[in-house]
Amino acid sequence: MIKKDPAVGYPPEEGCYLRGNDYSPVAVCVILKWEREKTPPDIENLVRVGVESGAALSGTLQTESIGIEKIICNIVSNPNIRYLLLCGPETPGHLVGDAILSLEKNGLDGKKRIIGAKAPTPYLFNIPPEFVERFRKQVQVVDLINEGSPAVVRQAVQACYQEQPTPFRNYMLCDPGAFPEPPLSGKLTWRVTHPETEPRSEEERGQKQKLSALMDRVRKAVAARGKGA
Repeated sequence: MIKKDPAVGYPPEEGCYLRGNDYSPVAVCVILKWEREKTPPDIENLVRVGVESGAALSGTLQTESIGIEKIICNIVSNPNIRYLLLCGPETPGHLVGDAILSLEKNGLDGKKRIIGAKAPTPYLFNIPPEFVERFRKQVQVVDLINEGSPAVVRQAVQACYQEQPTPFRNYMLCDPGAFPEPPLSGKLTWRVTHPETEPRSEEERGQKQKLSALMDRVRKAVAARGKGA
């Protein structure tokens, strides 16, 4: 079984996660539907269980846009990670669990929206398309949404470590070794920090551009009038 070193600077994105074994085949993502400072002890424990069971990374996820972008950046920079174990209660507003499952299944459309996602702003504006496609090729998502048993997380992580295909729920899990291509190294561009304000269609984009041009003309007119005075 071939293992590879992660990219220099791995993991590139900061976040609420713990780092474990860099050569582990699995990362654990615990959905967080509460405010960060109100994280329940059982969710914090689940994150610890993930890394103590052998996960490469184990942390929480709140948003269906920048949060997912950070996960993608960190995972594609480590080719040893071949599974993303997704657990914890689904967020009723952001629907991040559904967004990740939709991303794995469908990818992005031309507007960088996760196809089929029910979340309000499932846009990945801050990472290149090749990162998204690598993520979809490199990892399989293990769906444990709305589950939070430490025993189940341990069992799932251990199954990912096995050399031979091992049944876990509806999955056959084992460690296939590192993804055969070099790690991708990069950070978020932070070009868009509020995806909810981005245009949803070309018509909206055109209207926004017209409004921006109008405001620019108004500012120039006001400045010219001020100089004339």
